[in-house]
Amino acid sequence: MKASEVRTMSVDQLQDELLKLKRAQLNLRFQMATGQVENTAEFRRVRRDIARIKTMLGEKAVAAQSA
Repeated sequence: MKASEVRTMSVDQLQDELLKLKRAQLNLRFQMATGQVENTAEFRRVRRDIARIKTMLGEKAVAAQSA
C-alpha cells in the first residue's frame, strides 16, 4: 500500500484497514511459529503498512483538533 493511497482514505476506512492488517500480522506470526510461512518479506510489508496507517490516523486527528 502506498502513502498516496492511505492519504485518500477516510478515518473509518483507515481503522478498518488497520484491523485487517493486524489480523494478517497475527496470522503471519502463527505461520512462522508452525514453519508454514512462504514469504518472509510479507512481515516487513505488513508492519510498514500498519505504521503508515497509524501515522495518517495521527495526522488526521491533529488536523481535526486544529480545525
